[in-house]
Amino acid sequence: MQKKYAFEYELLEHAGLLPAADQNLLQAAIIATESAYAPYSNFKVGAAALLSTGQIIIGSNQESSSFPVGICAERTLLNSIGSQYPEATILSMAVSYDPLNKPSIEPISPCGMCRQSLLDFENRYHAPIKIILAGKSGPVMVLPSASNLLPFGFDGAILK
Repeated sequence: MQKKYAFEYELLEHAGLLPAADQNLLQAAIIATESAYAPYSNFKVGAAALLSTGQIIIGSNQESSSFPVGICAERTLLNSIGSQYPEATILSMAVSYDPLNKPSIEPISPCGMCRQSLLDFENRYHAPIKIILAGKSGPVMVLPSASNLLPFGFDGAILK
């Protein structure tokens, strides 16, 4: 039996077409790239989340000379939210990047570990997280749920 998995997302020509709240969130992600520590890859990533409390929280990637020890911007942000705002739901998250000496003109997508972490947060709070993916300029992708980033993601239900 063959089955098909499909999802829809919105592709906007530029960030100016986003609602004002989403533009602010994306701008916070772009600003978050400035706090990234990326001396090895020179690829700075920033993430920003809008919480149900109305707060915007940011995170950035933090590299280590022992490469597996570093952490992506998305998981830095999620870990901060989980430990500092455990009762808050994440309504939306924006991710942007600054690849030093290269253009940042297309959407960036989270790595596999970050996709799983985002799915874990959706499952933890039983609420979708809208995902906004963009460079510093150019087109913007908007997904209604982080689950769209990880088809057939592990949800832990089998462990119960």
